[in-house]
Amino acid sequence: MGLTLTPQSLQRSQSLQEQAYQALRTSILSGTLFPGQRLVETQLAQMLQVSRTPIREALRQLQQSNLAVIDAHGVMRVALFTSTDAMQLYECRIALEQVSVSEACRYATDDQLKQISALIQKAEKLLSAKPTKLTNAQLLDVDYQFHRAIAQASRNEWLVSLLDQLFDKMMLLRIQTMHNNPAVLEIRLEHRQVYDAIAGRDAQKAVAMTKAHLIASQARVVRELEQLQQQISAAHS
Repeated sequence: MGLTLTPQSLQRSQSLQEQAYQALRTSILSGTLFPGQRLVETQLAQMLQVSRTPIREALRQLQQSNLAVIDAHGVMRVALFTSTDAMQLYECRIALEQVSVSEACRYATDDQLKQISALIQKAEKLLSAKPTKLTNAQLLDVDYQFHRAIAQASRNEWLVSLLDQLFDKMMLLRIQTMHNNPAVLEIRLEHRQVYDAIAGRDAQKAVAMTKAHLIASQARVVRELEQLQQQISAAHS
């Protein structure tokens, strides 16, 4: 008897897989599933109360998104980035966001400027509170929203799409470094300088401020990852 596909069965299958993928992606990007943690099909299926099939497909999707990797022993884990990964990811961001901020200077509407300004104020409020794991996750989210709002103001949807793919990796990278040193995320002054340049429609200054902001962030993250790697090497020596 041949296999019969129906829109209902296909839709249901995609829905379960997509729900599993989104749940796992959210857990990874919030730090609930931490960098380097083993991802076991049976455990994840039990946690999400689904069969192993949608979990298996969701894990493949996570691999394609570079949020999960298979280690040298054939074990799937949440991606763990090296200092070289950090350098290269930031180089991509620096290139893309210079275009983003330059175009935002031309096209940002008053409402979009208000949205960007509100995100800075939200970050400042969070930074004035007592640091917690939740606060750190919220800061990462506000940082993402700030940069994405600028990209949206550029009116270049392809640019927004490319940055979205990059931001997932950056979020996981920042979780990895902030776990030991929350101060690695310094956005208060740097974000305000970028905003002031965009609001003043000064593309040259905005590009310079954005590049300086990302280079400074790159240096902090790379330094933190190198220290973590030294600690790991020392522990195994």
